[in-house]
Formats: sequence, C-alpha cells, structure tokens
Amino acid sequence: MVNVTYKGNSYEVEDHTKVKDFLASQNVDLNGVLACKVFNEVKSLDFELFKDCNIELIDYTSSDGNRIYIRGITFILLMAFEELYPEIKMTVNYSLGHSIYCEPHDREKLTQEMIDKLVARMKEIVEADMPFEKKIFNIEEAKALYKEKNREDRVGLLDSRMKSYVSMYYCGDYWNYFYGVMPISTKYLKYFDVKLYENGLLLVYPRRSNPTQVEEIINTKKLYATFDEYDKLHRILGVENVAGLNKCIQEGKIGELIRVSEALHEKKIAQIADNIAADRRKKIILIAGPSSSGKTTFAQRLGVQLKTNGIKGVTLSMDNYFVNREDNPRDEDGNYDFECLEAIDVKLFNEQLTALLNGEEVELPTFDFTTGTRKFLGNKAKLHDDEVLVIEGIHGLNEKLTASIPRQFKYKIYISALTALNIDDYNRISTTDSRLLRRILRDSKYRSHPADATIRMWPSVRRGEEKYIFPYQEEADVIFNSSLVYEISALKSYVEPLLVSVPHDAPEFSEAKRLYEFLGYFLPIETDDIPLNSLLREFVGGGCFYR
Repeated sequence: MVNVTYKGNSYEVEDHTKVKDFLASQNVDLNGVLACKVFNEVKSLDFELFKDCNIELIDYTSSDGNRIYIRGITFILLMAFEELYPEIKMTVNYSLGHSIYCEPHDREKLTQEMIDKLVARMKEIVEADMPFEKKIFNIEEAKALYKEKNREDRVGLLDSRMKSYVSMYYCGDYWNYFYGVMPISTKYLKYFDVKLYENGLLLVYPRRSNPTQVEEIINTKKLYATFDEYDKLHRILGVENVAGLNKCIQEGKIGELIRVSEALHEKKIAQIADNIAADRRKKIILIAGPSSSGKTTFAQRLGVQLKTNGIKGVTLSMDNYFVNREDNPRDEDGNYDFECLEAIDVKLFNEQLTALLNGEEVELPTFDFTTGTRKFLGNKAKLHDDEVLVIEGIHGLNEKLTASIPRQFKYKIYISALTALNIDDYNRISTTDSRLLRRILRDSKYRSHPADATIRMWPSVRRGEEKYIFPYQEEADVIFNSSLVYEISALKSYVEPLLVSVPHDAPEFSEAKRLYEFLGYFLPIETDDIPLNSLLREFVGGGCFYR
C-alpha cells in the first residue's frame, strides 16, 4: 500500500494503482482534467502510484494544462490529416495568437473542402473517446520506426540523444512522438477549430481564461510574414529543426551560421533606420515588445544605424512619467498595477511630446521610486532637426499612449524573439520558452535572482503581455524578430545549472525540469564567436553596450 495525499486528505491505495482509478474511487469529476502533478512533476492520469505522494490536478487554465491540450489536439489533427491525405506531409510550424500554424511540407494547395473533411474526422476521433497510449522503445527500435516513416528530422535527433530510450504515443493505429505529457483520451479535447490560412491552416484553440470557447482568429498578417521570412531562411541554411542545428555544430559549421544570423539582424536594423530616415516626419520612435526580447540592445543598435543616416536618437524614459504612487491604480488583489496604461500620466506625456515636436524646450520629470513621487529637477530637453525621440515601453504600440500626436509623426516597432526553429516536424519551440530561458539567465547574472524566482513571477509577466502588448502587435509599422537560430545552444551551458538548482519541493520544480529536459535536445556551443554587439550579449554578457 502507498499513502496518497489529495486536497489535504490522506488515503491508502494499492501499489501501482493508476491516478485516474484512485480519483474515480473518490468520485472525482475528471471533466476538464488533463493531467496531474505527482512528486511535484507533471504526470499522465495513467501514471501508476508506487510510493507515498501528493496529487494535484491540472486543468486547461494552467500553463501545463494549456500545453497538454494543444499537444493533444495537434496529435488529433495530424492523425486525421494523415488518414485523409496520406500523400501530403503536414508540418507544425509556429504559434500565431491563439492558434498553431501548420503547413504542407512542399506547400501543396489546401482547399476548404479538405478542411471541412479534416474537422469532421477530428470530431469523430474526439467522440470516439480513443485512448492515448505511451510506449517505450530503445534507440535502435525508434530509428527503425522513424526511417520507415521517412522521418529524418527525428533520426538526426536520436544521434545526439543522451537517454537510451524514446517514448511515443499511440492512438488507434497512428503513432507519433510528442514532447511532454498527453491527455489520457481524445474525449478531453472537444474545443478547437481549423481554418484555411496563407499556405496552410490554423489549428485554433481556446484561451486559458475561457477553456470551452473557441474565439475568432485575430489578424496576424505581419506576424505571419515575419515568421515566414525566417522559416525560409532556415530552409536555405539547412537548419529547419534541432537535428539540423546539432549537425551544423558537429560538422564545425556553427561559426558561419552565427555570422549569417547576426548579419540578418544587422541588415534588418539598418533597413528600419533607413525607413525612418526616408520620412523625416517620423520624429517619435516607439519600441514595444514582451519581456526578454532584447529591446535595450535593439534600441542601442538602432541608434548606431540612425547615426549613419545623420540622425541622432534621443531616449525618453517612460518610467519618469509614472503617476504619483498614491494615484497609481490597483489590481484585483489590491496591489499596485504598474503595468496598466493608467499608471502613466498620459496627459503630461502628450503635452510634452507636442511641445517637443513644436521645437519648444520642456522640463522633463524625474520619478523617485523611493518616495513614489514625480519631481522636476531642472532636466531640460529640446528636439533638434537632426534628432528623433526613441521611446521604449510596454504601451508603445497602443495608440492611446500618444493619442495627441498625429500618426504620421510616429514610427512603431514591435520586437520579440519569434522562434521559427522547431524540435522536429511536429514539435515546435515556444517563443515564450525562448524568452523565459533568456530571462532566467539575465535575472541570475544581473539581478542575483535564482531560477525558481524568475519562474514564479513569469505567469504575472505573461498576463501583462497578453493584456498590454500582444493585442497591439499588428499596429506596428515593422516587426523585428530578435531570435537567433543558434541561441538556445548558446544559452544551454549557462541555464542548465540554474535549472538544476531549483529544489525538488519547490512549486517551480516541474517547470524547471521541463525546461531542463527541453535543453537536452540541443548540443552546446561556446559563445566566443558571438559578436560583441549581438542581442544575445544582453543575456550572456560581454557585450560592447554594457561595459
């Protein structure tokens, strides 16, 4: 017998009882439950209990549950698509809003009739309540299976795999590898939609806050174009997935890949500076993006390129326009909400921007974070003909921030680490994970924060991004992708020790373990070849802008 703790109560159950069977014995309603935590690790509801433990349930509203749900419906989509159209190979590319963009490997044309049949078959699979079964294979067995399916994207990964086994999921006669836990059955995956989109389709899923409602897809044309551009570049470089990246490292070609990746960044930043210079009405440059996108280094490099066009960038700090602490709005928990637009004195900000555009001199405020008050200390500013204001802030793309300034005077830049590299053809790399790895390293290196502290506050950071940044990304004049195809290999050696240091009993352990196992797919690289002005230097250190 083993002792199981659930919701504060202790139970004795037989050894090797499955979690789902234990929960059934307690009449627990599993509707909406996708997995569980046992030993503080994410496990399937089919997991067999073998020693004393605590059980927590995972539903769609959690980040773990959200990933499991998306993983499950992606499996069903691929299963149904292969059954209906076996001659077309579908790949899973990247996230666009609350949807996953998938595309035929050779960009074969999809039709609405094909999509309708696909959705109908997916719904049949869900209604059939088909179980997901996990099976374990040794490396050689797995290689044989992958070669039979012509899955070179997976065979290449096995060559650098540290573990001696591979687990795969079966549903009926269909099998595939998916990174992470699956639901126990298709019946838990009722809510989805599939739409024709560009050269492929969108698999649409609910928001975490509303798990039974699939909303209409939002406009993501600019985001798609940015992803597509990098996707094409990766194909040209032969680095479409982690196997390709690892091969590049093993063959000693990583230096060239780094140089090409960095050259693309420099080219893009130069193009943005040229666009600004071409329209001399653009006097206010607004930069916004989610956490750890490399905004600080980007702003510095943009300033360098602006100077080559005879333009000086003058930085204006949004922090100095905070309202006095006593006037700052509070969130639903009664804490100060420093991220909402109302935390900024928008009226004063617009008055001073207007005055600066009119050639007037203004006295800029200084915010005292110790006293929580705004002060005027005689800091004067005036905008000259060869100068532009560069303003970095969370609300930069929101037109309400600069409502008094006509649109033709503004140039809006959205920056994010939009990861186009995939683990393999069916397992994408989350842009959020890439940014979190950057943030963990930066917080440790420059703020002495352990990894568990960064992981703990990450959901709050994400909520702010979902509310104040992502809804406005298509408002940008240009989207700059700050990701670098080689960066996770460069971050690996720095971040792995930080993740290992997270205590097993810490609430953040399961997330640290997930990220650690994710890094296991990558071969490490040295950072000596990374240019000193690289955006990645903002996180690994040693950059020329931070001396």
